Formats: sequence, structure tokens, C-alpha cells
Amino acid sequence: MNYRECVLGLVLAGLLAPSAQAHGDDGETLRFQVAAHVQAHADPQRDGSIAVQLSPSGKRQVLAGAEDADGNSRWSLEDVDFDGYPELVARASVGMVNEALAVYRFDPASLSYRALQAETHGNDSCGDLMGLSVEAKTRTLTSSCRSGPMWYTDQYRFAGAKLYLYRSERLLMLGDTLNAALHWGQTDDQGPLAVWRTYAADGRVLEAAIADGLGAPPEGPLRGQQASVLAARVFLFDRPGASSTKRYLVQGDRVEMLDEQDGWMKLRYRNPKQGVVEGWINVND
Repeated sequence: MNYRECVLGLVLAGLLAPSAQAHGDDGETLRFQVAAHVQAHADPQRDGSIAVQLSPSGKRQVLAGAEDADGNSRWSLEDVDFDGYPELVARASVGMVNEALAVYRFDPASLSYRALQAETHGNDSCGDLMGLSVEAKTRTLTSSCRSGPMWYTDQYRFAGAKLYLYRSERLLMLGDTLNAALHWGQTDDQGPLAVWRTYAADGRVLEAAIADGLGAPPEGPLRGQQASVLAARVFLFDRPGASSTKRYLVQGDRVEMLDEQDGWMKLRYRNPKQGVVEGWINVND
């Protein structure tokens, strides 16, 4: 069983839930403090939604759930934004292994709940928060999903009140040209290579590395897969699509695999005399 299967199994079993959570799986009322001087009770409904009433204002809302095939949701209280107060979280199984979510966060300005939306700039792999796990130590939310035979991971963090995509992976789809140019060691439990990227809150790519696509989400700086040059000579270009260069790598040079764009791969080579050298090789079929 790989990392994502373990995580998803724990989530579905409820083993990752904080001990202070109250659950609405069986329709019982959830009673909790929303913010300073604001209390709430929430009643799960038969249609998978939940009815929330706040006090002392008396304001009432009905929030949609995250429906499974039968229209059911499992409601719980989880401190998703790490402010000491719980959010309302609906979970529902989708297909055989995926888990959809709906997260509602209290908005003090409007004294109401709003669906938590993440800014991804289109770089996420799962499309929505799925199979969510909450890591208080690193203040990180991890979303996991499966498409076909592959598991994918997106990680999110907060910048103030905004939730943004912090790290994601994309499966590396390159042909035999790459195998002819580079060689890298691969263990039995290692999956296909993927491009991992770390993003700033505004969507800028801060770093990238090519690593195991089935491994655990990396902590700290990204580190790329180590490889060695197989071909007698591999030309190293300044950018993808460039047509001329004087730089090249030779057979046996050790490199770190960093990024991929339109069939070009970015490599880092530590030259004994010139120090770190980075460039792109053409691995299009």
C-alpha cells in the first residue's frame, strides 16, 4: 500500500480526525463556538445538507454537503484554517477511492458561513479539495485524489485569509528519447516520475523538481531525481525551444532533474570548475 492509499484509508476510517471534533454522521446536532462571543448549533439534514443557527444573532443558514451516490454527507468540525475555531466540513465517498469535500468557514464581516475556495491559477491536479488531511505543525492542507492508476497530491497554505495552492505534482509524460539520454535508479516501490512545483500566493513558481510521482508529499526544499548522462553528448540550452548553444553534457555526467516544459527537461549539473550549471535538453520524440 502506498502513501496516498494509507492516508486515504486513515481519513475514511476517521483516524486522522482531531480528538476534539464532533461528528454529524448519524444526524446528531453539532454544538460549538464559531468565534469570540458567537455560538452555533448545526443539524445534519436528510438530503445531505446541514442547517446552522448562530447565537446570539439567531441567523440561520442551510449549507450544501458533499454528496455521495446516495446523497449523503459526513459532517464534522475541523480547524482547517488554524485559527483555533472549527470549520464545518462535509465529506462523501466518490467512486471506489476518492473523497469529495465541502468546507465552510465563518466570515465575521457578514456573520455567516462561506464555502472555502482555494486560488490555484489552474495548477492543481485534483480540481477541488479531496481526501483532505490537515497538518497543524506545518499549517498545510493536503488534498489527494486518484485518476486512473495514478494518485495525485495538491498542498495548500494560507496567506492571511486566502487559501492558495502551495505545492502540486504533474505526471511526467515523455517518450523513449528521455530514456536514451539519461539513466536514473528506480526502486520497486517507486512510481513514474512527476514534476513537483512550489508556488507563491500569487501563482509564481518558486521551485520545481522531478521526483517520484507516488512518493509522500515532500517537506522542505524540493530535490530532483539524480541521473547520469547516457548519450555521448547532450546539448544544454538556455531555454526551451532554443535553437543554438555552445554548452553540452557528456556521458557519465551526474545531473539533477528539475523541470519539464513542452518536451524539454531542465537539468542542474555541478561543474567541478564552474560550479552549478543549469540548462534545458530537448527530449521530444
